[in-house]
Amino acid sequence: MKALVLENFGSPYVLKDIEKPVAKEGQVLVKIEASGVNPLDLKIKLGQAAHARVTTPAIPGIDMAGIIESIGEGVQNFKIGDEVYGMTGGIGEVQGSLAEYAAVDADLIALKPKNLSMKEAAALPLIFITAWEGLVDRANVRPNLNVLIHGGAGGVGHIAMQLAIAKGATVFATVSPKNISVMAKYGATAIDYNKLSTEDYVKEYTNGEGFDIIYDTVGGATLDNSFKAAKQYTGHVLSILGWGTHSLAPLSFRGATYSGVFTLYPLISGKNRKHHGEILTEATKLIEDGKIITQIDPSNYTMENIEEAHKSMENATAQGKVVIDIV
Repeated sequence: MKALVLENFGSPYVLKDIEKPVAKEGQVLVKIEASGVNPLDLKIKLGQAAHARVTTPAIPGIDMAGIIESIGEGVQNFKIGDEVYGMTGGIGEVQGSLAEYAAVDADLIALKPKNLSMKEAAALPLIFITAWEGLVDRANVRPNLNVLIHGGAGGVGHIAMQLAIAKGATVFATVSPKNISVMAKYGATAIDYNKLSTEDYVKEYTNGEGFDIIYDTVGGATLDNSFKAAKQYTGHVLSILGWGTHSLAPLSFRGATYSGVFTLYPLISGKNRKHHGEILTEATKLIEDGKIITQIDPSNYTMENIEEAHKSMENATAQGKVVIDIV
């Protein structure tokens, strides 16, 4: 099979012919149709993601969608020909999705939503799982809660907004001025972080009480501001970028709580992988019900021009999630 190999960090991928994998016990062999690109993929390529524990040479690619070609021993919930998607590799020592085939852990995948193309489905696993692990698993998002999403126009952010709305919450999102109009189609109230301070929007949108749930997808000073915006006693701050030095005093003075979200752990450790498949099964239901949508960049990228795909993300010219067609 053909695969893109990262031989050294910071170097271009090399397209190679390598041996096609075989599905082992608990695995399925997937003919990959599309590979989603996340900001983390770019950091891995540059050697700037030590937490992903990737060593070279490696076949990167975290998200994928494809068709099951064969099934390993012990797999009972899938059959040959099933269209599936998942966050299945490109982390640690696990082969990624920038290849024509991958033998993937069946616990990590789910049936692809029938109303999505392969390309659309490949854009979703990491960002949906990350949104779910924060909002549902840790914060128990539910009706009658005020939820603030920092970075609402981003990959995780725009899914988190829709997920919170689907769960019945009232949702607000901090965005730059150019993305304010986009929030309306998702059903969230946009907050221009350039115009309003933390104190201003807490006063305007919560009568000064603070938000029940705050999901930070930006990190840095935004996380510090989140601690100041949490509701007294019951507020819950979540972050996917909680590293760095932060003062917990503002959160402690409110008696509020904090949770970190580290979506890569099941791939790195091998533990709790089944839950990722369960989350994507829930994603499929929500997507088929029309409650979750995502925007795909219309450009056509393949394994031959993947460097152009990465440049579009680095230069912020991509119009939605970037996906590589595996052909």
